[in-house]
Amino acid sequence: MSADAAALPADLFTTIDHVGIAVPDLDEAIAFYDRAFGISSVHEETNEEQGVREAMLAVGTGDTRIQLLAPLTPESTIAKFIGRSGPGLQQLAFRVTDVEAVSATLRDRGLRLLYDEPRRGTAGSRVNFVHPKDAGGVLVEIVEPATQH
Repeated sequence: MSADAAALPADLFTTIDHVGIAVPDLDEAIAFYDRAFGISSVHEETNEEQGVREAMLAVGTGDTRIQLLAPLTPESTIAKFIGRSGPGLQQLAFRVTDVEAVSATLRDRGLRLLYDEPRRGTAGSRVNFVHPKDAGGVLVEIVEPATQH
């Protein structure tokens, strides 16, 4: 373990919150995951600010989720992602207890975050993202659930 990694608080991330999958049609994707894998949607919403219609799917007995993200418009970030990369894995999200503190720690470590201030995420959570160029090509989301507030 590097000295930088050792200096990170042990509780920077509490768990993997979800993995985000970009899909062109949310209803078709929900039906596929239910039919093929027996994984059901436990929450659906439209997030106008993020330009997506989304569903959270429960996996097993834990609280890790699969998030399906469908574009609301051809100009949305998810539509652009699908146009560039096709449907598929779009993000890895870690749960945190304080999105501002974790954002500050990551910035101190030289990572670029997409937003100056956290934004509204699924079910009233607060989120920010590490730029994929700073995370080995992976869009890393940090999520503070609404229940933390």
